[in-house]
Amino acid sequence: QVQLVESGGDLVQPGGSLRLSCAASSSVYSNFMGWYRQAPGKQREPVASITDRGVTTYRDSVKGRFTISRDRAKNMMYLQMNSLKSEDTAVYYCFGDWGVRYWGRGTQVTVSL
Repeated sequence: QVQLVESGGDLVQPGGSLRLSCAASSSVYSNFMGWYRQAPGKQREPVASITDRGVTTYRDSVKGRFTISRDRAKNMMYLQMNSLKSEDTAVYYCFGDWGVRYWGRGTQVTVSL
C-alpha cells in the first residue's frame, strides 16, 4: 500500500503562483506519476504527468504555466503553477503507478480576487 499526500493548495489571486507537493510513502524512482484536477460540477481531468525517464506532458491549457518535477531522493513530486487563472480553481490530486494506481486525497486550489 502506497500513501500519497498532497499539500500546498491555497487561495491565490489571478496571476499568482503556487507550488503543490505530493509526498509518497514509497520510492518514486521509476514510477509514472502525475496530477489530475477536478473543478466543481466537472469531471476529473489530467493536468500533467512525468515518466520514469523524466518525460513530461501537460494539458494544453496549462502548457507554459505549469511545471511538473520529481525529487527522487525525497520521494516527492511537485507541480509549480504560475500565472494562475480562475479556471485553474479545482481540487488537485496526485497519482502514482506502483503496479496499480494510487491516489492522494487532494488539495484545494482557489484562484480568485
